[in-house]
Amino acid sequence: MNEADALDIMRAAVWTILVASGPCVIAGMVVGVTIAFIQALTQVQEMTLTFVPKIVAIMITIGIAAPFIGAQISLFTNLVFSRVQSGF
Repeated sequence: MNEADALDIMRAAVWTILVASGPCVIAGMVVGVTIAFIQALTQVQEMTLTFVPKIVAIMITIGIAAPFIGAQISLFTNLVFSRVQSGF
């Protein structure tokens, strides 16, 4: 294993993390911005008002996107195992 192989696996790992966490991050951002906009309009600055909808949205997103996230992790695992099997 040389530096190029290690960098290739690290690049694939970072890309897998970004793609797998993308749906949850986007859902949290959309809900957060929406709640912040509503708070700015109504001037209700309740701290728990931001956390509960975000948690619910992220849990729903995880439930919906679980097959996609699992497929991305499986692809990365297969990549690493195939590289190990071929001896890099």
